[in-house]
Amino acid sequence: MLTPKHVFDRLFENFGNQHWWPVSSENEQFEIIIGAILTQNTSWKNVEKVLETLKKEGLIHPEKMIEIQTKKLAELIRPSGYYNQKAERLKIVSQFLLENDLAAMGVEWMRKKLLEIKGVGPETADSIILYAFNKPSFVVDLYTKRIFSRLGLINNNSSYNEVKQFFETNLEKDVELFQEFHALIVEHAKSFCKKKPDCENCFLRKNCKKLI
Repeated sequence: MLTPKHVFDRLFENFGNQHWWPVSSENEQFEIIIGAILTQNTSWKNVEKVLETLKKEGLIHPEKMIEIQTKKLAELIRPSGYYNQKAERLKIVSQFLLENDLAAMGVEWMRKKLLEIKGVGPETADSIILYAFNKPSFVVDLYTKRIFSRLGLINNNSSYNEVKQFFETNLEKDVELFQEFHALIVEHAKSFCKKKPDCENCFLRKNCKKLI
């Protein structure tokens, strides 16, 4: 019987370590949090451009993010799309981080507090917990649903929390495993399991219910 761990092993065998989440500033934790917000509804390439701009402006610090005018911040992050909304969210999150010691919280309480922030949904919250704070909270995205519904392991109509629970129930709660699995899912979705899938060359094709 196919399990999430079997899929992980096949993905890792074919793609290797993804070294994700990429960071390049001294304040890695805050950079990851910024990236998790900026990547909403846009590509990572656009986020990388914006992060480079923010680094040059010396804004990879919550204090600096709060001080800058919202209008100027919006212009700096324009390539990420929805820049007015995201500028507001970056400021709200920055203020929240200065007022709350998230690192001292358990996963469930941290997730609850993050989801109370305007503009932070489940995927963003789990990304922050998993990558910025290195605590086990599985990240679910559209790629996850696409691949695992095609493999017949989940229902494509399942809610975010149902899919999250499926993975966390069937995997050891290990930070490195969750991080690597999420990155491998993204890579497989981009390489083979696209909207229009490349089933012929996919190494998971024998297990794919889409082909049956």
